[in-house]
Amino acid sequence: TGGYHGRTMMTLGLTGKVAPYKTGFGPFPGEIFHARFPNELHGVSVQDAIDSVEQIFKNDIEASRVAAIILEPVQGEGGFNVAPKELWQRLRALCDQHGILLIADEVQTGAGRTGTWFAVEQTGVAPDLITLAKSMAGGFPISAVVGRAEVMDAPAAGGLGGTYAGSPMACAAALAVLDEFEKYDLLQRSRDVGARITASLQTLAKKHSCIADVRGLGAMVAMELCKNGDVHQPDAELTKALAAEATKRGLIILTCGTYGNVVRILVPLTASDAVLDEGLAIIAASLDALQGA
Repeated sequence: TGGYHGRTMMTLGLTGKVAPYKTGFGPFPGEIFHARFPNELHGVSVQDAIDSVEQIFKNDIEASRVAAIILEPVQGEGGFNVAPKELWQRLRALCDQHGILLIADEVQTGAGRTGTWFAVEQTGVAPDLITLAKSMAGGFPISAVVGRAEVMDAPAAGGLGGTYAGSPMACAAALAVLDEFEKYDLLQRSRDVGARITASLQTLAKKHSCIADVRGLGAMVAMELCKNGDVHQPDAELTKALAAEATKRGLIILTCGTYGNVVRILVPLTASDAVLDEGLAIIAASLDALQGA
């Protein structure tokens, strides 16, 4: 639940969030099931998530027919919820038990966004497949799949492809991005950026009870907003107003979350500390203005 995997018909079926992506589309492919995603803030444990997978096996489809279990290491559209290490470990064991592929969707987390090239590196678990795209080519359209040789070599040569596969310009851009990562140690920069953003938002949270949570991994950081200091009352209106106020002040911010009450921050890893601080100051001033501080 809460996962986002794309806008083709199959990936929309995989996506565990109706508004705004699935609304007005469909019907979607059958036999796609959504297990619960752990969320400590809202009382959903890893055990709850695993139990929901087991219930799917009991109620909807036998485990032997399940092709794959797919999840994001940090949910993007879902609200920057981080998948706990224990969840990855237990899903890996479950997949091994039943012959199911474990797939990490790292389209948003990959390419160093979380402080390691793959976010899943931080779990100690090796998935069978990893999907990549977005920042991998610094803005050029590209995507990639990484995986176990047994899986990657299963299709015949040329068996997988598409009209835009292997774009020379996009591949050159991706290679240049890899060079920049090494030259400027952008993995460490990702960790530093994340620490700077997190510290700033945590300071802001001490001032405003409407900030229910500050969370993330590496340079993927978000804050969840609520009403009356109650984490169970999502405040989508305040979140929307904050985005509008920040825009007036010269900063574009993104909102996300199942209830539209999460502000997510995804800045270029090459952004200077001065630019980071300027943006964080605008967020703080915007929230102060809306809360009458």
